[in-house]
Amino acid sequence: MKRINVSDITLKKLSCDREVSLLFREKTAVAACADALGADAVELAPIKSVREDTIIYKTIAANVKSAVLAIPVGFSEEDVAVAWECVKDAASPRLQVEVPTSTVQMEYIHHMKAEKMLSKITELCTCAKKFCDDVEFVALDATRADRDFLIAAATAAEKSGAGIVTLCDDAGVSLPGEIADLVHEVKAAIKASVYVQTSDNISMAVAAAISAVDAGADGVKCAMAGENALLMGRFSDAISARGEALGISVSLENTKIHSGVSAMLESINHDSYENEAAVSEKKKILLDSDSTISDVAHAAAILGYDLSDEDDGNVHRALMQVCEKKGSVGAKELEALIASFAMQAPSTYHLESYTTNCGNLGSSMSQVTLRCGDEMLCGVSTGDGPIDSVFRAIEQSIGYHYELDDFQIQAVTEGKEALGSAIVRLRNNGKLYSGNGISTDIVAASIRAYINALNKIVFEEN
Repeated sequence: MKRINVSDITLKKLSCDREVSLLFREKTAVAACADALGADAVELAPIKSVREDTIIYKTIAANVKSAVLAIPVGFSEEDVAVAWECVKDAASPRLQVEVPTSTVQMEYIHHMKAEKMLSKITELCTCAKKFCDDVEFVALDATRADRDFLIAAATAAEKSGAGIVTLCDDAGVSLPGEIADLVHEVKAAIKASVYVQTSDNISMAVAAAISAVDAGADGVKCAMAGENALLMGRFSDAISARGEALGISVSLENTKIHSGVSAMLESINHDSYENEAAVSEKKKILLDSDSTISDVAHAAAILGYDLSDEDDGNVHRALMQVCEKKGSVGAKELEALIASFAMQAPSTYHLESYTTNCGNLGSSMSQVTLRCGDEMLCGVSTGDGPIDSVFRAIEQSIGYHYELDDFQIQAVTEGKEALGSAIVRLRNNGKLYSGNGISTDIVAASIRAYINALNKIVFEEN
């Protein structure tokens, strides 16, 4: 029985399909899920931001234990070196030379004729082979390529060190028989393994993949999610049903795929995926020990903060201390640093006491007493839960309402006596003020965070 290799291309597909990129943790979750489900290879998306992607891909490389970790090498020798740096510590790294092979894409994307593209394929494969023994040549848009050129490209790649040649149906209009004929012709011309990446554009991805395997293909590329992709669950179901009759098997764990993929997709398909540039920019924030004060100021501006030079310096120093232990921080961590170390102000308002009552049979009611100089200010209010009611009580005591832009709370230590850290963002005259509070009582932490932000507003107004 012939074993068919399965490569997971979910990260590539989601990178192309979504205008808003996945979060750091989401990318690592996708790779870990594919590895756990039995994929023979996990393919990373092409590098877009060198510093950000290097951090993320090195983390994925350390976590993927069983599968090969593959990455596209770009279109220059410098790009090859950068790609290798991302995956060199993986248990089984692979470098992929991805170039278009159809005339229309060669000339439109890279402005190259066939002869120059053959030279570029040889150059990139030779360079990749210097770094890594496992090199793959990916013929993009192969189903629309001139057949003689495609054979010449596959042969050139093999001679330059590629052990795998992948044929892609990017147009998505090829019938199963046409894919099978293409595989048969390429297999007859080279000794390297031949993989296929079929499209479900006309709902024939599974049929095309099975036909390709029947014609001699050694591997198939699937995705757990993605537009017009051959879905891993459907391909695995087909092999489970007909694999024995066809004399083929795969390493995918079919019993785990449907539940595992569903859980993974649920974790990344959240409400924050909106088609807004602002959301996209926030998700791109990733700072590390190499970040400068200018990088911090730019990231803070994306989050909506207008920090002074002194505050930029304070946040940068705090960032460097965090990065010594954590490596890098994203938007949420940066916001916590801004709340804790920027725009520090004297305490105009102090919390004296608070009480709150809540339950499932009625609204929550809270009383908050603040001290401002020698004056005691008391507010009482109801609300939708204890946090809402104490915030309303604070507003009643000071006699002013500020727009609550954001509220976050999380545990910073473990156990039932864990410390809770709250972040409150208030908006006043179009400007954001962030406050941080810590307590074993999450209501107290929230009140302290609100008052911390409130004091910053008062200090700047005065």
